[in-house]
Amino acid sequence: MGLEVATRLSKLSTWDIHILDLPSSLGSSVASSLGATFHPTDVTDETGLNTIFKIVFIRNNRMDFVFANAGIAEHASFFEEQDTNGDVKLPVKGLHALVDVNLKSVITTSYLALQYMRRSPGKDKSLVMTASCGVNAHAGIRVNCICPGTVKTNLLTSDEWANFPEQYFTPVDKIGEVVLMLIDGKDDGNGEVGKEVEEASVEELLKKGVYGKAVEVSGRRHYYREMVCYADEAMGSVMGATNIEVLENAVERTL
Repeated sequence: MGLEVATRLSKLSTWDIHILDLPSSLGSSVASSLGATFHPTDVTDETGLNTIFKIVFIRNNRMDFVFANAGIAEHASFFEEQDTNGDVKLPVKGLHALVDVNLKSVITTSYLALQYMRRSPGKDKSLVMTASCGVNAHAGIRVNCICPGTVKTNLLTSDEWANFPEQYFTPVDKIGEVVLMLIDGKDDGNGEVGKEVEEASVEELLKKGVYGKAVEVSGRRHYYREMVCYADEAMGSVMGATNIEVLENAVERTL
């Protein structure tokens, strides 16, 4: 999926592309074929990731889009039964790595993206996170996530993919289409690409642009999963008070 997005962006003359992946990956050859820059890294290494973000920002003095797409599949069972005659064995095999890569590294990546996008010229920046089928904007940065169905990548082996119904796979080019749609912040709301968001104030941008969305991608179509409603008015009020902008305004009034 990352390759598809990078390939599409490479066909647009306006993008300077940077690809991050493990040193043992094919990232270097892929980047070379696309005219991109490769940065060997482990996304669980916060210091290393921070260094690469700084290098990328210094190169162009801007950062407009970040695709937090690194992920691994679960190859261990949380519910696996151990021998009850002995002590429970730890660590939980394979599951800590799942959290480190699929959750913690996304948090780090998103935080770094926020910091460097704030320093970049222009208002309309884009952060896209890959979630799964199994947010809101602040400071002019639109945050969305994609929830892909079954996309036949190298995440699983061919034998493992054979367990999925072939007719329901989501084409990787559809993932690329949706991600580029989110970069541009455009959609007519009906699962079809619409008009681009034009230059506007932050307030107008947030009204027009696609932000704070979980976009489910199934086959050749995509859908928006709306946020689950709060249980009652009291909970809505309490959670509303945690809004970053509300808190900042309260601090300003206090000062």
